[in-house]
Amino acid sequence: MQELREQAAKEIFGEVRDISAVDYVEQVNNAGAGVWVVLHLYKPSVPLCTMINNYLYSLSKKFRDVKFLKSISDTCIENYPDKNLPTIFVYYEGQMKHKLIGPEAFGNLNCKADELEWMLSEMGVLKTDLECNPRKKVEDVLLSSLRGSFVGNDDW
Repeated sequence: MQELREQAAKEIFGEVRDISAVDYVEQVNNAGAGVWVVLHLYKPSVPLCTMINNYLYSLSKKFRDVKFLKSISDTCIENYPDKNLPTIFVYYEGQMKHKLIGPEAFGNLNCKADELEWMLSEMGVLKTDLECNPRKKVEDVLLSSLRGSFVGNDDW
């Protein structure tokens, strides 16, 4: 019973909140002891940002003990370059621990929700029920097929 109460006490977020530069210190740096914060810098006009926002909405419902935030990039950081979007900053107890910057960090438009979940899990932000890296499977198949095409080829 005590374990259930402790778990319920941790599950206090469950949403993606919009913040501005004014809210930053309160929402990020003062989030509290033992709290992971995932901050997405975005612009609505960037398709990959919209996709990442949708993924974060789903993740916020699944991982209610993680504080998910979003902020329009140049509202939060003046003159933040669009080429760096989307950007995710990950904080623990007010300290930045990880960052994902630019489309390449997310696999461009090929990023899937479970891949983002896996990335955050690898950072220690959340405990996923995924058993293996969803992106790795594709890479392994591609690499093994490339390697296989050269096996026994004596034309070189």
